[in-house]
Amino acid sequence: MVDVVQTLGELLAWGTGALSRAGVVEPRREAFRLWSDGHDRTAAMATLAGAEPVGAEAASRFRDSIRRRLAGEPVAYITGWTGFRRLTLHCDRRALIPRPETEGLVDVALARARSGLAVDIGTGTGAIALALSDEGEFADVIGVDVSPEALALACSNGMASGRPVTWLEGDLVAPLAGRQVNLLVSNPPYLTQAEYDSLDRSVRDYEPALALVGGDDGQRLVRRLLHDARSVVTPTGWIALEVDCRRAEATGRIATAAGWESVTVLDDLFGRARYVLARRGSTS
Repeated sequence: MVDVVQTLGELLAWGTGALSRAGVVEPRREAFRLWSDGHDRTAAMATLAGAEPVGAEAASRFRDSIRRRLAGEPVAYITGWTGFRRLTLHCDRRALIPRPETEGLVDVALARARSGLAVDIGTGTGAIALALSDEGEFADVIGVDVSPEALALACSNGMASGRPVTWLEGDLVAPLAGRQVNLLVSNPPYLTQAEYDSLDRSVRDYEPALALVGGDDGQRLVRRLLHDARSVVTPTGWIALEVDCRRAEATGRIATAAGWESVTVLDDLFGRARYVLARRGSTS
């Protein structure tokens, strides 16, 4: 039997068609990324190489990637990486895939504090902690996670990036005892179980529930964090949270009730209330 040799253009057209028929929103972009990431090429290079023949092994790997995407697996888990601000991060099912909204959280956090000690609570891939280390002028940055698996992933990303971050395992601010923090940033779990159950399968079936579900009302961990963080943030220090847009105003009220000052709710790049910022202040 003679193998049929396909060109790259034909293979990409097949992948685009398969994704399109499955209802993927940007099928061509995803097909090109699944090919390019597996062959260290840009999408533009793949376009220019459309007439090149593709070997059987490479074609088989690409078809497998398309099948995984059709089954609902996120592109970042298939390719094994994602971009976050100026960083390239390894991604797998140990941690949540960083979103564009979280890139915005780094912006609003750095607008409040850029020096001293910064902490990322629930660090996951290490995205926020590494971005703060990369773009701020902090003396030290700490990434904390309760999941040892996620922390191992963050540590791996830290070594690959070369950015100096200290990684600590533990629940919320518990590992920070004795430290005084100038900036505490977090994208904590903020969905209810019912909301998690209704998510698209590409999230629900692949990304860790531990990083998404925040109790019966989605606010349990947010409340704890706003209460407990006051014991480690300096009087002039700030907390910056990414929260559910449906609960942003309520989170602001929780922060005020907990004693935080200068509480502000800001929109994300999609115009949704997403970030809650507050200063520790001098009150006890």
